[in-house]
Amino acid sequence: MQLPFHNNAVLNCLKYLTGKNMAKVKVTQVRSTISRPKDQKATIVALGLGKINKSVEVENTPQMAGMIRKVSHLVKVEEA
Repeated sequence: MQLPFHNNAVLNCLKYLTGKNMAKVKVTQVRSTISRPKDQKATIVALGLGKINKSVEVENTPQMAGMIRKVSHLVKVEEA
């Protein structure tokens, strides 16, 4: 069965992105989200953090870089 064009384009894009080795960065939460705006709390949750000293490795994409920049005062970033 042939998929519609837009679905094929999405599948090809996903294959391209998942096959490519992107640089990873280690993000560690070092400050609490207490008394922070809701958007910063949501960004911390979206990064996979939530507790102080919790670390995650994320791909270094423009989207992740923007999220990290938004909460840069709450996290520490290192090369993975």
